[in-house]
Amino acid sequence: MFLVLAAGMLVHYTSGSTTISTMSYCVSEASEDVIIGGITSLDAIALSLVIAALVKSAQVFFHTWLADAMEGPTPVSALLHAATMVTAGVYLVIRFSPIIEFSSLAKAVMFFGGYFTILLASCIAMAQYDIKKIIAYSTCSQIGMMFLSCGLSAYDYALYHFFNHAFFKCLLFLLAGSIIHQLNNEQDIRKMGGLMFKMPKTFVLFVIATLSLVGMPGFSGAMSKDEILHLINYCAGNVDD
Repeated sequence: MFLVLAAGMLVHYTSGSTTISTMSYCVSEASEDVIIGGITSLDAIALSLVIAALVKSAQVFFHTWLADAMEGPTPVSALLHAATMVTAGVYLVIRFSPIIEFSSLAKAVMFFGGYFTILLASCIAMAQYDIKKIIAYSTCSQIGMMFLSCGLSAYDYALYHFFNHAFFKCLLFLLAGSIIHQLNNEQDIRKMGGLMFKMPKTFVLFVIATLSLVGMPGFSGAMSKDEILHLINYCAGNVDD
């Protein structure tokens, strides 16, 4: 609904054009059109795009559907979480960054939405026993970091983490599927244990994917996550100064 609303407003300001490259020309006109209380049409467009992206990427308050999507086959889960459905919201924000960048309100919503999602999803994951749901809430947290980066205008860092995340998250889901298949469709981690010797190849690959996920130096996850964390630390230092 919010995506359609944003598209309708953009088409209005671009005289019927739906080409993304021409939509940035509506910034000056939309920023002068005040709706109410200092909120301009540009803010409304950017905020609608951001809310649509937050819902699509299962961010805070909109995260509950993601765990239910884990009922499908594990290869499908790997595809959805790695590069398609869940991360589409981040891609939407990056593509429309020439418009969103000029709305401080939309960027603030992205920043705090990503911030609270990181905290909430991490806490929820610690209370899960389904191996696929644990990885799913990890996806929420990682995407929250991408939105956090977008909220700081670092769209390139968000895209970099978007790219890296696709590989190690897909690997984690495929390995989880291998474990579930080996244990006759058992997904409860409380009933697992001692698999290192029974599935040594899966164990090694799972360790590699996990180290990349947590941002261990030398792995792909660290390269993008550390850049975002350094950026946050730099911005926080400037605010203190």
